[in-house]
Amino acid sequence: METATIENRADFAQWAIERSTAIIAEKGGDLALAARGDDDTKIAKSANALRQAIIDTLLEVFDALVPED
Repeated sequence: METATIENRADFAQWAIERSTAIIAEKGGDLALAARGDDDTKIAKSANALRQAIIDTLLEVFDALVPED
């Protein structure tokens, strides 16, 4: 994994988007295979919800660590 320089919330948001997308790409196949009996639209919706949850969590952590400007 490449090291990122994070100087502000926007940089962190971009990193979070990229990292969560990578997590879904790496782990999403397992989710899809496990849920293969369901509708593909449901699987995609679930994966997107997981991705957003990861982003929201990471941004929540960032907001707690960085003082307001």
